[in-house]
Amino acid sequence: MEPILLYGFPLGSSMGLVAALEWLGKPYRLCRVDMLGEMRHPSYARVNPRHETPAFVTDRGELLTENMAIAAWLEARDSERRISFDPLSPRADRMHQLMAFVNTGFTGAFSPLWAAMEMKTPDPALQSALRQWGRDTVVNRHDKLEGLIGDAAFLLGDRPTLADGLFIGVARWLDFHAVADGGRWPKLAALRRRLEADPAVIYATALESGESRPGTGACRGHIPLAEVIDQFGTSSG
Repeated sequence: MEPILLYGFPLGSSMGLVAALEWLGKPYRLCRVDMLGEMRHPSYARVNPRHETPAFVTDRGELLTENMAIAAWLEARDSERRISFDPLSPRADRMHQLMAFVNTGFTGAFSPLWAAMEMKTPDPALQSALRQWGRDTVVNRHDKLEGLIGDAAFLLGDRPTLADGLFIGVARWLDFHAVADGGRWPKLAALRRRLEADPAVIYATALESGESRPGTGACRGHIPLAEVIDQFGTSSG
């Protein structure tokens, strides 16, 4: 069977994994998950007890969660090295380093901003403190990533890799939360422009928005969430 990526909307970090699957070019299926509704339903715990996206069903019908675990699964099957490198090479080490930073400090910096926005019972003082903390941390993490990357077209050279996929899924949160002008970080701004113009990212973003666009043909279609839960969800959650 084809693996299935459960990706979230709106603005899920998993958008970058859809793009990575397109770059990889091997058959896969998708399941679109409403993070404000379906993901919070008790039944979703059968695919991810933490009620988060992404989730992933492997070609053996086994469930995986967390961006890094899913990316590692894709990397291990990237026999043509379209989105990764020889696992024993320095470039692979560098890719893993950047992926780890993006997946932890860079992504985590936005957590206070999401917490302030999603607070069920408004607390203006706490929300203001969270927003300030979040903005300061996001700016700091952008400063650090700007210093980590070079002047290549993409994070690791002249083609996008898994690291670029993880980055672009999160990078647009800077604008959503109105933290700062992206032009403050010239290298990151140029990287975002290139990735946002990439056909795979355009395709992934369109799907996230509920639009239908032609991709590479690797995607074999969408599966309803209820069907994924029935077929592959665990009985205990």
